[in-house]
Amino acid sequence: MKRKENGLLERWIRFNGVGALGIGVQLVTLSWLVRALEVHYLWATVIAVETAVLHNFVWHEWWTWRDRRAASATMIVRRLGRFHLANGLISIVGNLVLMRLFAGMLQVDPVAANIIAIILCSFVNFGASELFVFK
Repeated sequence: MKRKENGLLERWIRFNGVGALGIGVQLVTLSWLVRALEVHYLWATVIAVETAVLHNFVWHEWWTWRDRRAASATMIVRRLGRFHLANGLISIVGNLVLMRLFAGMLQVDPVAANIIAIILCSFVNFGASELFVFK
């Protein structure tokens, strides 16, 4: 029996599962850069977000939107480009603005500030992925 296409709720759950793994990737990267290498928190944020964006794209392509799998390597590259335009841009700009606010202006610990930024950006990222990236 063929499995029917994922429903929006199932996809949202998968998206958040991948996102939870991506949060781990992002926070470990950010912590390592800020605490071990003493990289400025804004530069560390860009690198950590990009690492998580690439991680999440792979999982979304192969699991979250597996019912919309790309038919060719060219299509995967195009999706990666759209993913960076949407989720990458939302995540990087959103995280930088929110990190500047929370960690810079309000003096919140960079890791705690990053958790808040990730949660706020996740809602916009799901909509962008569903409607633009994996359409």
